[in-house]
Amino acid sequence: MTEHADPAITPYRPRATLREVAAMAGVSMKTVSRVVNGEAGVTPQKVDAVRVAISRLDYRPNVSASALRRSSGRTAAIGTVLEDLANPFSSVLLRAVEDVANERRVLILTGSVDEDQQRERTLVRAFTERRVDGLIIAPVGEDQGYLRAEMEAGTPLVFVDRQPQGLLADCVLSDNEAGARDAVHHLADAGHRRIAYLGDLALIPTAQQRFAGYQRALLERGLAPDPAHVVHDLHTVDDAARATAALLGAADAPTALFASQNLVTIGAITALQELGLEHRVALIGFDDFPLADLLQPRVSVIAQDPAAMGRAAAELLFQRLDGDRGRSRRLLLPTTTVPRGSGEIAPEAR
Repeated sequence: MTEHADPAITPYRPRATLREVAAMAGVSMKTVSRVVNGEAGVTPQKVDAVRVAISRLDYRPNVSASALRRSSGRTAAIGTVLEDLANPFSSVLLRAVEDVANERRVLILTGSVDEDQQRERTLVRAFTERRVDGLIIAPVGEDQGYLRAEMEAGTPLVFVDRQPQGLLADCVLSDNEAGARDAVHHLADAGHRRIAYLGDLALIPTAQQRFAGYQRALLERGLAPDPAHVVHDLHTVDDAARATAALLGAADAPTALFASQNLVTIGAITALQELGLEHRVALIGFDDFPLADLLQPRVSVIAQDPAAMGRAAAELLFQRLDGDRGRSRRLLLPTTTVPRGSGEIAPEAR
């Protein structure tokens, strides 16, 4: 087969090097380096010659390499290790971190762990090998003690959404137990006594806290917990839809649902709509999600503030990078009950 060059495609050209800039400007490589890094001691004529050469060659400095040579050792990059960037919670949190980092002209490297402990360690190692200045981590592993050496070497760490295990470090959390408790009280205030719990993976600390809030609220309202109305280990929309359909098809079906995570909430909505029960069974979910206020009925939620969590985590990290050596801090952010309609449906008379 004969190949023909497309005249519209610009031929590949390797990036210009520091040596090529120096040759064009008629100066040493050291002089080019000084101009690029804004150092003093270069005559105006040589500065002009270097800048002209940089423009003509479209030279782009190796920021990482130059940062590693600085006395501070800073690379102007931080790493973020989050649960799932496809989930609205993680994406909003990341955007807030990005906004704070952009103000300082700091680059963000990021990755998803998807509840995989080994992936958490792999991402952390990849980022630390690239000499990031600090890390923001939503931990999934059962022990973050492996990061102690990084902390002792001076790498600031801030944990978000979940508290680290086996390590004392800064963290920014939501009050999961109180939020779940508020959800159950809200449904009980509407008259419900058979309130089901649709839970995320039982090993996740946030899921454990939300289940504890659910149990506590039932006791506070004098409602007997029913094991048949509790389902754990739902981590996808499909899993939650199947579990919801099974609950609602039982003889003593619940009249209200508390879904403990936004994807679980979406699965519950899917099942309610397929069964034609969306206006008869109450639903309140933990975590808001896009379009929740456009569905019919509009979905009531216990809203976290991932943007506030991301901002707080980034600000904590930069305070540490600026020299704060104080004791580790634990910031607990409140949740908000957002009544929109689905959580206010009253139980049908029996």
